[in-house]
Amino acid sequence: MARKPSPPGDESAQPAFSRRSFLKTAGVGAAATTVVGVGAKGEAAQVLGPDAVTLSLNVNGTVRQVTVEPRVTLLDALRNHLDLTGAKPVCDRGGCGACTVLLDGEPVNSCLILAADAEGHAITTVEGLGTPEKMSPLQAAFVEKDAMQCGFCTPGFVVAGTALLAKNPSPTLDQIKAGLAGNLCRCGTYGRVFEAVQAAARAKRG
Repeated sequence: MARKPSPPGDESAQPAFSRRSFLKTAGVGAAATTVVGVGAKGEAAQVLGPDAVTLSLNVNGTVRQVTVEPRVTLLDALRNHLDLTGAKPVCDRGGCGACTVLLDGEPVNSCLILAADAEGHAITTVEGLGTPEKMSPLQAAFVEKDAMQCGFCTPGFVVAGTALLAKNPSPTLDQIKAGLAGNLCRCGTYGRVFEAVQAAARAKRG
């Protein structure tokens, strides 16, 4: 027998669970999580904002202060407040790797990390790896192997490749591909990027 439709406005006849009630509950939960956090050891997390706050960021071996809103990402803090424009804002969702920096030696997408969360950690950008006058072995290999086209992806590849070689000084080609899998090159220069990492590995060994 078909269920008889409930008259409009009869809340008592509505099902106890609905899409609307789920979305309301989920929204409240998300808001509460944003405002009230719990630290790693159970202590209450610090609540920042909504006004700008001053952060001390250890970038390329130097502690620098920035005053930003708590919602500002590490990528935006580096580019817009510290004039470190090597990390690139390309996809802005952690899918391309162009904004890769090292956080305590680990490659991370700086567009997905809040600047406030990077406080107290060692941040290394592509600028901290070498200079045009004194390039790192991998930077020099990128130039030697012509592993650049438009250049937007290059800093992310160099940073990720640096992290890879720090952990594995003699990677195989498959290991290089796996280590750089989070970085995309729209120009398709992958072959030369892989050659550059191999050349840098040889240079560091020799």
